[in-house]
Amino acid sequence: MKKIIRQEVVVSDPPIAKFIFGDTRFAWVWLVMRLYLAYSWLTSGVGKLSNPGWMETGVSLKNFWANALKMEPRPVITFEWYRDFIQYLFDMQAWTWFAKLIVIGEVAVGFFLLLGAFTGIAAVFGGFLNWNFMMAGTASSNPLLFFFAVLLVMAWKTAGYWGADRFLLPYLGTPWRPGFSVGEAKPAPAR
Repeated sequence: MKKIIRQEVVVSDPPIAKFIFGDTRFAWVWLVMRLYLAYSWLTSGVGKLSNPGWMETGVSLKNFWANALKMEPRPVITFEWYRDFIQYLFDMQAWTWFAKLIVIGEVAVGFFLLLGAFTGIAAVFGGFLNWNFMMAGTASSNPLLFFFAVLLVMAWKTAGYWGADRFLLPYLGTPWRPGFSVGEAKPAPAR
């Protein structure tokens, strides 16, 4: 009986994808996009920080959910499972604490994107917020912001190069490669 040996197959990225998402020469594009997203999230979140409808009573979110749950003239929320989820939150009066969570999330995403710290993770959370806003029937700028967030997630290695990630990623490492903080030898300085 012949023994079958399986070999690992690695599909390499095309050169254009390597350049766009992994080359630091393209990092300036991600900087512009990252700062735009940071500005969008910070202005939205900071504006809500001083609004009692968001930070004290949550009535602003209650009104948003009530409008999203209307069925006339046609439902705003397309997917019934998502409408059920929002209805559950509405029935539980979750707007009292959920509004604060949204505001803190918007400010945190904007802050981390502004610093360029944990850019990929911040972009995931920002994209998740955009996705939820779109699912609740609010288009506005959310589709564009979601698209930018997806691009930043894809470019996570270089999206924060002109920011704190330039130092954080080598120091902390990644799940598959430990950084300097756990005792990995520092690389030789580039010449």
